[in-house]
Amino acid sequence: MLLIYNRPGFAEELSEAERDELFGGVDALMKELTESGELIGGEALADPSQTKTVRVRDGVPAVTDGPYIEAKEQFAGYIMVDCETPGRAVEIAARWPDAKRWAMEVRPLMQQSGTEM
Repeated sequence: MLLIYNRPGFAEELSEAERDELFGGVDALMKELTESGELIGGEALADPSQTKTVRVRDGVPAVTDGPYIEAKEQFAGYIMVDCETPGRAVEIAARWPDAKRWAMEVRPLMQQSGTEM
């Protein structure tokens, strides 16, 4: 799974040409991954203002508005790919436009047996 991080509201700060370049890069990479059969799926997340964080301490749930932690960069979405090697997943993440400004995290999914934990 490729986890996408960026800063909420960044797109509004870009020029039209910068937005076209960014989203054009996403579209091109998505097309390539679809054609290669590596794309499994993915979704963008709603604005962080729609987030609820739930923590249970001593059996008592506490629900707060907002993202997981206070940070400028936040988890914004994910792409799931099926690659031959972990190196290929890193290669794809490095080409994702958000990696140039913020970060991408590459994380394998845990198998049914749970032996990765």
